[in-house]
Amino acid sequence: MGNRGMEDLIPLVNKMQDAFSAIGQNSQLDLPQIAVVGGQSAGKSSVLENFVGKDFLPRGSGIVTRRPLVLQLINCPTEYAEFLHCKGKKFTDFDEVRGEIEAETDRITGQNKGISPVPINLRVYSPHVLNLTLVDLPGMTKVPVGDQPADIEQQIRDMLYQFVTKDNCLLLAVSPANSDLANSDALKIAKEVDPQGQRTIGVITKLDLMDEGTDAREILENKLLPLRRGYIGVVNRSQKDIDGKKDITAAMAAERKFFLTHPGYRHLAERMGTPYLQKTLNQQLTNHIRDTLPGLRAKLQSQLLSIEKEVEEYKNFRPDDPSRKTKALLQMVQQFSVDFEKRIEGSGDQIDTAELSGGARINRIFHERFPFELVKMEFNEKELRKEISYAIKNIHGIRTGLFTPDLAFEAIVKKQIQKLKEPSLKCIDMVVSELTSTIQKCSDKLAQYPMLREEMEKIVTQHIRDRESRTKDQVMLLIDIELAYMNTNHEDFIGFANFVFACLSESVFLSSLSLPPSLPPSLYPSLSQVIRKGWLTINNIGIMKGGAKEYWFVLTAESLSWYKDDEEKEKKYMLQVDNLRLRDVEKSFMSSKQIFALFNTEQRNVYKDYRQLELACESQEEIDGWKASFLRAGVYPERSDSGDGENGSDNLMHSMDPQLERQVETIRNLVDSYMAIVNKTIRDLMPKTIMYLMINNTKEFINAELLANLYHSGDQNSLMEESQEQAHHRDEMLRMYHALKEALNIIGDISTTTITTAMPPPVDDSWLSRCFYPKRLADILHMDGPGRNKGGGERNRGGGERYRGGGEEGRGIREEGRGIGEEGRGIREEGRGIKGGGERNRGGGERNRGGGGEE
Repeated sequence: MGNRGMEDLIPLVNKMQDAFSAIGQNSQLDLPQIAVVGGQSAGKSSVLENFVGKDFLPRGSGIVTRRPLVLQLINCPTEYAEFLHCKGKKFTDFDEVRGEIEAETDRITGQNKGISPVPINLRVYSPHVLNLTLVDLPGMTKVPVGDQPADIEQQIRDMLYQFVTKDNCLLLAVSPANSDLANSDALKIAKEVDPQGQRTIGVITKLDLMDEGTDAREILENKLLPLRRGYIGVVNRSQKDIDGKKDITAAMAAERKFFLTHPGYRHLAERMGTPYLQKTLNQQLTNHIRDTLPGLRAKLQSQLLSIEKEVEEYKNFRPDDPSRKTKALLQMVQQFSVDFEKRIEGSGDQIDTAELSGGARINRIFHERFPFELVKMEFNEKELRKEISYAIKNIHGIRTGLFTPDLAFEAIVKKQIQKLKEPSLKCIDMVVSELTSTIQKCSDKLAQYPMLREEMEKIVTQHIRDRESRTKDQVMLLIDIELAYMNTNHEDFIGFANFVFACLSESVFLSSLSLPPSLPPSLYPSLSQVIRKGWLTINNIGIMKGGAKEYWFVLTAESLSWYKDDEEKEKKYMLQVDNLRLRDVEKSFMSSKQIFALFNTEQRNVYKDYRQLELACESQEEIDGWKASFLRAGVYPERSDSGDGENGSDNLMHSMDPQLERQVETIRNLVDSYMAIVNKTIRDLMPKTIMYLMINNTKEFINAELLANLYHSGDQNSLMEESQEQAHHRDEMLRMYHALKEALNIIGDISTTTITTAMPPPVDDSWLSRCFYPKRLADILHMDGPGRNKGGGERNRGGGERYRGGGEEGRGIREEGRGIGEEGRGIREEGRGIKGGGERNRGGGERNRGGGGEE
């Protein structure tokens, strides 16, 4: 084969196979190997026994091989066997090997003929074998036996696919000669997983059991039903030979004699038989290993890299170290503190690209959700005017007032400031919810210590609850401070003297923007400025046109446009935002999307014939973002007009009193101006208050006091008890890590400087795909065209007759039919010699090959 390094390839791969089998990862690793597949009683076990030269495999009816058997053959001067699960024990009696295989099979599958994908690893050392590794798989069956489940066929198929679908697995497809090859279970499986035929080696068994006068010569010559790697024929012991304890050595001699003496096979004798098969498999597996080593090395390195970081944490684990738990506790608290700070501050090298972290979510609450909640609490225009008029009237009492009373302004402003408490408290609740969620995510890394995780979550969450109460008190204090004194000398306050100017200028400007005067100037966008872009689904229009449709929306201060896609070339529609309002829409039970709607306050259609435009997003976060953006464009949430129909006579009276109307307008403008100042102050102080009293304080608590609280809470030993799942996971990862390192070291020692034997050229194996689909086999085997005449006779391939010669001197008439069944399935008639003018027919009429005869 070229050099000693190449000869050592198979034993080195065996070492890798053992390393991974020992940790239960063999089926997940794509090591070069040969899988033996075939139907029940195809002769797979006999082929393997011939390789070893010993009877060592279980025999019987039904499914005998119920677990994969990884058979590693190693050339060695002494003869013995070893099981991986009985490491160190040498079996010299191969009857004991058979018994151990049966016992180990029953240990996993029970005695009810069940199957299991867990392999049995058997290593056989012998001077009579070549280095070879094969996997004996259960034979395919269709009918359950005994207590087997009804889906036994599917279970066996699934198990086979675990092995044969891997690119590094060669397939030894075993098919009996006395059954129709076109219906071979082994070749059918091979074609499914290896359509190019690059991994499939054909083996034909039971050549000695074919009907008299028939042979498989053209199949073995790879002319009929060809495979790229070809076929090798073997002759196994018959059941009579096995019952009679016929020695395998004698059987091999009989096999050799069969091929040398059979007229159809004698010219192929040197390329047939078990020794040649064993030698061929040794060469092909060795070359296959050489070809796949670079890819295998890359895959092992990738797997090693993926677990190296996690294993790094386990390398220094010492279960018997008395200080281990203390060190681990300190490490866990420190890690928790770092993770919490990173999630809040957004620092660190590990940035989540899948979702918003705790800090980003809290930022959104401060600058999108909270302003939106403030706007939702804004006053209703009609209700406000009515309250102002009542306040003015009640302050004047029985007198008719000549001047606008400032007490009415103070009363109305205090009432509006009181309304700020609800959104402020809601803002704190939302921040607390995010902090609690962040704590839970940070504690995920403590899963290996469930008691510590639970205690740490409890302590930190309790601290957050304590700070929540303190923060709410402080925010309420801020609002009470605003209520305590109306600073009408504030530089931003419009003042009584300037209210006329405010009415004439500000109201005109704001009405053009469709923004209420109370919106802070910092949120005024220019008319053409793009406020937000993104995908939204138009929900209700889609109902009429076969389903909701997604468009690219662009929101500015004056319009909402949508396009076919984000290139913004094909505009579908542009909607003016004047007089638009927002309302929430309940999502249907069949939809996972969040929905809101735009409608016109003047009860006009928003878009074509639709009174409202329903827009849907994937998440509540997107909904909140769009609502905050619509707020900047002056599109406010829907309000309830509870006082519209109340006290109609008062409304009439208000409209009839010009002096009262002027006073109401004055107070209204002053309230707008002052509330803009208060809102600006609250929006500025709320994040600062929450950060100082809650978030920063929690960070300091985790850094400085959490460890002390954990020590104070109870027994540290119980806190640091490791979960069984984590202990198992750690051990498994360490075993996998060492197995990968060992495998890479093994590959590093391999010399692969020889030249690989080239793979045979492709053949026309299209018969495989045709045979396993419902077509006429007469068409399948009709390869060379109908009707060819030779030597005065007629030769018909594809189900007809072939005549050669045809003289009266007795040169013979040979009729040969290929095909199956009535379409010309394998009729072979052979008549030889006509003596004395008579006719002598040898072959006895018709022989049915595959379609009739033996199965």
